[in-house]
Amino acid sequence: MTLQPLAVNRPVSIESVNRALGSDRLILLVLQENEEDDPSPEDVRRIGTVATIRQMAKVANGINIIVEGVARVRADVMTRTGTSMRAQITPLPESYERTIEIDAHVRRIQELIEKALSLSTGLSEELRGVVMSIEDPLRLAYVLATLLDMKPADKQGILEATDLLKKLQMISEALAREVSLLELKGKIESQTQQEMTDAQRQYYLRQQLKAIQQELGEGEGNELAEIRTRIEDAKLPESVHTVAMREVDRLARMSPASPEYQMLRTYVDWVLDIPWPVVTEDRLDLAEARRVLDEDHYDLDKVKERIVEHLAVRKLKGDMKGPILCFVGPPGVGKTSLGQSIARAMSRKFVRISLGGIRDEAEIRGHRRTYIGSIPGRIVQALKQAGSMNPVFMLDEIDKVSAGYQGDPAAALLEVLDPAQNHSFRDHYLEVPVDLSKVLFIATSNQLGTIHPALLDRMEIISLSGYTEEEKAHIARNYLIPRQMTEHGLLPGTVEITDAALRLVVSEYTREAGVRSLERQIGAIMRKVAAKFATHSPDPNSPEKSPEKTLIDKDQVDDYLGLARFRKEVAFRTSRPGVVTGVAWTEVGGDVLFIEATLLPGGNQNIILTGQLGNVMQESARAALSHLRARAQDVGLSPEFLAKHDLHVHVPAGAIPKDGPSAGVTIACAILSAARNIPVRQDVAMTGEITLSGLVLPVGGIREKALAARRFGIKTFILPALNEPDLAELPEELRRDMTFVPAETLEQVIKVAFPDGTKIP
Repeated sequence: MTLQPLAVNRPVSIESVNRALGSDRLILLVLQENEEDDPSPEDVRRIGTVATIRQMAKVANGINIIVEGVARVRADVMTRTGTSMRAQITPLPESYERTIEIDAHVRRIQELIEKALSLSTGLSEELRGVVMSIEDPLRLAYVLATLLDMKPADKQGILEATDLLKKLQMISEALAREVSLLELKGKIESQTQQEMTDAQRQYYLRQQLKAIQQELGEGEGNELAEIRTRIEDAKLPESVHTVAMREVDRLARMSPASPEYQMLRTYVDWVLDIPWPVVTEDRLDLAEARRVLDEDHYDLDKVKERIVEHLAVRKLKGDMKGPILCFVGPPGVGKTSLGQSIARAMSRKFVRISLGGIRDEAEIRGHRRTYIGSIPGRIVQALKQAGSMNPVFMLDEIDKVSAGYQGDPAAALLEVLDPAQNHSFRDHYLEVPVDLSKVLFIATSNQLGTIHPALLDRMEIISLSGYTEEEKAHIARNYLIPRQMTEHGLLPGTVEITDAALRLVVSEYTREAGVRSLERQIGAIMRKVAAKFATHSPDPNSPEKSPEKTLIDKDQVDDYLGLARFRKEVAFRTSRPGVVTGVAWTEVGGDVLFIEATLLPGGNQNIILTGQLGNVMQESARAALSHLRARAQDVGLSPEFLAKHDLHVHVPAGAIPKDGPSAGVTIACAILSAARNIPVRQDVAMTGEITLSGLVLPVGGIREKALAARRFGIKTFILPALNEPDLAELPEELRRDMTFVPAETLEQVIKVAFPDGTKIP
């Protein structure tokens, strides 16, 4: 049979070896099915080999032995006592008849061995002689099973197989798998060697080409010469020119096949793509600039005056840093499109940079060149897109910037939007100073609360409030209707919407601060008109057969838009005691809140607050109740009006979170209305923060709140007396149609809000 070295280090195995050495040197070798360090008789296979221990040597952690197989046996009974394991065995002699099929398998095995020896330099040539000298097929199978790299379970399968053909077939499959692995290994090595050879060949050829060019006086290649020419013609600043030439010198010393070569080439291209010396000439004709602004946008006088002032100073001084403006207002009031108008009025390039959802600081400052695929930030990319160093940059949705694990983009904008620093802005990719002082930055935002305070301090805030119904109608007549007619393929003059119909669309089909929804409704009307023209006109593009004019009056609006979506619901909602109309500021403009209060009999002076109210609003409700209890007799209440009742304050639309102090006086009037069982006036809305002593404190967003109240048909608006200066900013038609009542105390509010003119001492 075959000789096999074994390392023995477990107590049960060492005991078996010592016992064999003390007697006939015979030992039973069986395969263990698991990896237990202390196996039991159930953990080993029953078919094994009786072997003779030929040599033994002691080592540090056990003994090493060399065994020689004697016979294949089966262990019928196997027991263990302590560290001693014994077995009763039955010999399993193997006999076979030499057939042509067995000889064919032997021949196949010999051919595979020859092929394996030809593919591998690691196999010994002596293996061929050993295998070829074995004439017994059974012995050949066992010898190869010992030599081949096979799993123990596969070797056990060969030992347990009773058919010689099966043993030879398993050996043949193992040899075929080994040959396939050697062929694949050789193929991979050949490909790798070929790639290395090609790279070396290209390197030598380029070195020879470089030497030939130097001998001919041509210097470096045409590509690098072209780059140097571009650098000289680009009129770069001194510091940038030095960096660019240094990088080109590195390119000249580098092989074009190197990955770093392409990275440096891309960097040089980015440096050259920035329009360093290009500055467009501003339009300094103030009258023409104002005409362009008026042509594109209605109203917005404060913004237009600010731009005209900037141009006036630029005209007198000759040079000044670009202002950093921030337009704050609800959606749809024209913040983004106003930036395009400003660029057109100043005759500058315009680039819009959307900041909504940005979480990575590298989006602003760029990625460092150490990263694969790094590029400059959006500011540098925008300069390349604009093609000049003094464009108008529109930083859209700056309030939607949020910090992520890659850094805070708002912090990266601090240097960009600081006039004292942005003349030498450094992008992480370029690492050269970029002058942004000539850029006119315009940011847009729906709210100020989410903007970084340090970033907010660097910008000039210009608030854009919502539009009145008259302003919406004017915008629709002069801007939206002509644009929608053009977008829907309708010729000018083919559609006319009367003023009454347009006001109906504004008041009963939209309820928003801006005009986006209004434009969608006008677009819906134009689609139906276009469908009618396309259906009845055989050739709508023919000038001879122009469609007849379509007149849309107030009575026909529902035919185009369906039933009205919004109704004047204030009278319905406030028809019962305990309901008061309040106003609130939101990101999308002002809105009306109906605050309800009721007394529940059989209670214990508990206060219940529902409608998903925030902490500040809950505290306002408690402060209002405390003031009313303290001044109960003065407002016509019994001091014990809450003795056996619970108070429930609710704000409908409970799915929408609500918070803020401006509903304090509204909640107080709702509690008073419920306690006295007297409804408030239906045409009155109010806002203001309340204190425990009954003072009415100022709040923000008066313009937005007043516009929302007017959209709901409110005629009287109660506001804090300290907010009275804000009335000067309201549109003239708003001050004409509504009565504004400043109030210093809650008692003054009650006198106006209740129809009986509740007398307060």
